[in-house]
Amino acid sequence: MHEETDWPRVRFERLQAELTALGEIGRDEKRGLYRMAFTDADMEARDWLCERIREAGLLDSRDGAANVSARLTPPDDRPALLIGSHIDTVPNAGIFDGSLGVLIGLECLRRIAEEKIETRWPVELISFSDEEGRFGGMFGSQAVAGMLNPEIIHNARDLDGVTLTEAMAGHGLVAMDALNARRDPRAIAAYLELHIEQGPVLDAKGVPIGVVENITGLFKWSARLIGTPNHAGTTPMEMRHDPFAGLAEFTGEIPRILEENGSDLARATIGRVELLPGAANTIPGEVTFSLDVSDTDPEKLEELHDAFRRTLSVIARRRTLMFDFEILSRIEPVRCDPRVVEAVEKGSARLGIGSLRMPSGAAHDAQILAQLAPMGMVFVPSIGGVSHSPAEWTSWQDIEHGANVVLQTVIELANNPDFATQPTRAGLTTS
Repeated sequence: MHEETDWPRVRFERLQAELTALGEIGRDEKRGLYRMAFTDADMEARDWLCERIREAGLLDSRDGAANVSARLTPPDDRPALLIGSHIDTVPNAGIFDGSLGVLIGLECLRRIAEEKIETRWPVELISFSDEEGRFGGMFGSQAVAGMLNPEIIHNARDLDGVTLTEAMAGHGLVAMDALNARRDPRAIAAYLELHIEQGPVLDAKGVPIGVVENITGLFKWSARLIGTPNHAGTTPMEMRHDPFAGLAEFTGEIPRILEENGSDLARATIGRVELLPGAANTIPGEVTFSLDVSDTDPEKLEELHDAFRRTLSVIARRRTLMFDFEILSRIEPVRCDPRVVEAVEKGSARLGIGSLRMPSGAAHDAQILAQLAPMGMVFVPSIGGVSHSPAEWTSWQDIEHGANVVLQTVIELANNPDFATQPTRAGLTTS
């Protein structure tokens, strides 16, 4: 029986230094990170990560979707335990979202190698491309899961109209090569991801580790209301066909729609609005806006989709507007595999670190990998629940706790014979 001090630990000073170094790539003068997928900063970060992988004596590779991988050993016939996340960011981001999971995964591989720990299954780090959905979905993990096709790739574009094909070509990459990144489910034993919570629960409760039980699903729209542009001073209020007034009415309906059609974990956000022609003295003729909706219940998510569409249609008809929308992405809710959940809890208990079972209110690559293999997630606290912001922060102590729990969990999962046949797929479990 191991004493608590006998369990292998990460080398935290090394991890801390690398998190700090990666956090400088893509930083602007106001201290926010701008490392969106397939920008210069994102590609610089990928190169930086590959250098760290090689310095560690590991094997680095990139697939057709530009996902970066590292392995302790060359590929063989055994299924591999994957651990990872992403290093791309939203605009004006903090330093831990995604990057924390990737660099903790790298540290786990190094510690397994340094301690000469033998595992039944090979362990692989993977850093996925475009988890933040600049081009509508989770491009890298969807490529691995075989969820892409030529039409999806060809049509993918960001909110500024830049296509995925153009963005990748600017860095010498061919977008259609992502079709070659698909992996055989039999080659993946399980998937584990650490992430900051991006919410206030762990911080408020003073619990260092979140053990994720299920992950929210979401849909993302680009929607338009089209009216009639006209002179702001000469057009009476009752004679206007103002699409922005329609959007304002719609935003007031969001709480009602969530309450009537969603679960307690339902969320809806309008994060981007563009008015045309955009003149101060002109009634807008068109408003384009994003709508991001999430829920952990797949049936509720479908109800929300229908309710938002009906409400916008009614508002448009009453105000003599036209309404249309495009579904940019849709990701279904999933449940984490109970064996992975138990392994995380066991790792926390070994180290005497408190944990709490909880849902994930944000989408992650893990739910895409759930279509291939058993998966689970570990959360560490976000101070004040802040994320997607330069104010995002997690204490170094909580990061060290999370890294050590993940190391224990990786060792546990990589020696679990149950994952040889994968009797269940995490995305299909109902427990």
